[in-house]
Amino acid sequence: MIPIEGGSFVIAANGYADGPAQPLQRYLVDQGARRVITIAHPLVPEGPTEHRITDARDGRERRTVRDLRLHPPASFALDPFVPLRVPKVDAWFGFNCLATARGLVQRAVRQSAHVVHWNVDFVPERFGPGALTRIYEGIDRWCCTHADGRVDLSQAALEARAARYGLTGSTVPGAVIPMGMWLDRSAKTSLENFGRRRVVFLGHLVERMGVATVVDAVALLAAEGVEVSADIIGGGPLLDETRAAVRRHGLENRVTVHGFIEDYTTIEHMLSQASVALAPYVRNPDSFTRYADPGKLKGYLGASLPIILTDVPPNAQELAGSAGAEIVLDNARDFADAIARLLDDEPEWRRRRAAASAYAERFDWPRVFSSGLAEVGVGA
Repeated sequence: MIPIEGGSFVIAANGYADGPAQPLQRYLVDQGARRVITIAHPLVPEGPTEHRITDARDGRERRTVRDLRLHPPASFALDPFVPLRVPKVDAWFGFNCLATARGLVQRAVRQSAHVVHWNVDFVPERFGPGALTRIYEGIDRWCCTHADGRVDLSQAALEARAARYGLTGSTVPGAVIPMGMWLDRSAKTSLENFGRRRVVFLGHLVERMGVATVVDAVALLAAEGVEVSADIIGGGPLLDETRAAVRRHGLENRVTVHGFIEDYTTIEHMLSQASVALAPYVRNPDSFTRYADPGKLKGYLGASLPIILTDVPPNAQELAGSAGAEIVLDNARDFADAIARLLDDEPEWRRRRAAASAYAERFDWPRVFSSGLAEVGVGA
């Protein structure tokens, strides 16, 4: 077991959003780690090209940036080499196979004692049939079989990856560490927010997230004289198209498309101002959301928001049974009807808000990390 208190760690991941790599850094520091180096590489083509390195050491934090001016996916090939030098650490957390591969090299040259392969998604045939998928899966499987522990965000992903790579009987311990939230800092929607009649969508603006369903649902309600407004938070390839759809429907006074917001505290505040949260994932058998534990759902729960979603995420039924969520079909009409019903029924809204708040208690980051990390050899 690698002790956290007094230990040194590297966290290597892609993306700058809040989780799970960023909360892990805070947790390790809070638990007394001597040094935590977090390497955040670029993730999406439309985002920044910076490689951001944060070195939290002895109570102080130093940040540096390496901007190679290369957008994903071209930048991915350079991720394992940025930064060129990393000090010796007790454990390395790699949040994708390239990040973990570098950790395994570090272990081979005795610059890390322990490596954890931490997967944030699972996609069968990630790049379609062909050589690229075979190469990716070869590296990913190598990481799964050579790391000291492996993590998936959901049981569905853990089992699917094991079946895909033939990991049955592997001696590498596997753990499910779901997405969590910082309950001590999350702003909560108040009981007065029922009267705001405001829905919120948070997520990357790509087709599978169903952002078009949000705009179309609000358009239907507006045409029927139902008072409702919406915040759409997130960037992505559909950002301009989404804004155009808002203009086309004449919803400029009802729908605000904020684009990408880097500061997660700002996002938490915006969630706390809403009445209802939406997750209209498009039903697609190839969607990796079927194996994921979407972070935005935990963000919604952290804000005590009633959720309306499709049954695509593996935890959808559990959310409906225990967290006050409602599952509907992935079309604008069903979402519009579900929104209208909830916003016309304050006792039901209060019940579902309370259920979301109670369910969220299970996923406070300290609780999630303390049990999950011990399964992969890191702990007190």
